[in-house]
Amino acid sequence: MARPNPAMPIYGDANLAERDARNAQRAQRARRDAANRSLIVKTLITSVVLVLLLLYLMPLGYSIVTSFSSKSQVSDVRAPVLPSARMQFEYQRRTLDVLEVPIDGESRELALVRSGRASSTFVDPADPAAGEIEWEGSWRTLAPVYTLDIEWENYPRAFQFIDFMQLLRNTLMYAFITTIAATASAAVVAYGFARFRFPFKGILFMLLISTIILPPQATLVPQYAVFFRLGWVGTWLPLIIPTFFANAYNVFLLRQYFLTIPTELEEAARVDGAGPIRTFVSIILPQAVPALIAVSLFHFFFAWNDFFGPLIYLAGSQQLQPISVGLFRFNGLYASEPQLIQAASIMTMLIPLTIFFFAQRFFMQGVVITGVDK
Repeated sequence: MARPNPAMPIYGDANLAERDARNAQRAQRARRDAANRSLIVKTLITSVVLVLLLLYLMPLGYSIVTSFSSKSQVSDVRAPVLPSARMQFEYQRRTLDVLEVPIDGESRELALVRSGRASSTFVDPADPAAGEIEWEGSWRTLAPVYTLDIEWENYPRAFQFIDFMQLLRNTLMYAFITTIAATASAAVVAYGFARFRFPFKGILFMLLISTIILPPQATLVPQYAVFFRLGWVGTWLPLIIPTFFANAYNVFLLRQYFLTIPTELEEAARVDGAGPIRTFVSIILPQAVPALIAVSLFHFFFAWNDFFGPLIYLAGSQQLQPISVGLFRFNGLYASEPQLIQAASIMTMLIPLTIFFFAQRFFMQGVVITGVDK
């Protein structure tokens, strides 16, 4: 058998090295292409999300801008988006409007002195001593010049006209009382469904959950008839008393959270002599703070924005109406003042936004964990 000559080149090793280099280059190109595709997909998704977010925030942006605008700007279709006012110039004891006038191929900001059908007279606000300028054309086709003008007094005026402090007191009282009642009653019922055994437990829970799909309009007339018979119409009672009887949605959220709490904690409490009430207060509730905060915020925002209930039961008691009904009444009285309506709307949003900003961490934690088993 012939032996290989050491002096001869080994072409097999060179081909193998060249093939490995080509494979490495192809793998590098594949990784680069995958990274580019991933970057393109992320960019497209981010762009779509930003567009949707801008579309969602457009009404809020319009409300904020309008709340700082003047009444004349809101009714002016040619006005810019930002709060602005038409630029004016004092000339010979007269207040003149400043317009954009095309002269010699350029647009100049000139004050209208005398208007005419075929020609008009202007003066340059920057150099009124230069004399008046005659311009051929219809002055009505000229665009007015606007300057930034923020109407800060819209908020004090709206605050005064809407009687904001009384509406705020009514709304806070209604929201806080019903939030405490709804959260406490839902926690008790949820604890019973999560830990206790009793006949027809599953059927009763399904009946409770099924009330979520029951439209409020279906029970509106019977409820109103009952509350009218009791003499509660015109008071807070029809709005507050029902919250002491647990809401199905709140019960479902709290029950799901209670099920994630280890039963060993309750067994240890029972060994130490704690009864069901002591275990509920000392063990379950401290462990369920995120869920309780989430349920409380859900109901607080509902009560803050509740319009239908107060409108029906407090129609004849204007001194008891919350912000939602007061703002509706304000819209009817000052429909020709949209800037004041938007200013009042922005003021009603400040407290819920502030509460959510400081409690959002607990709120999101409670919402997420209620649907996830530990």
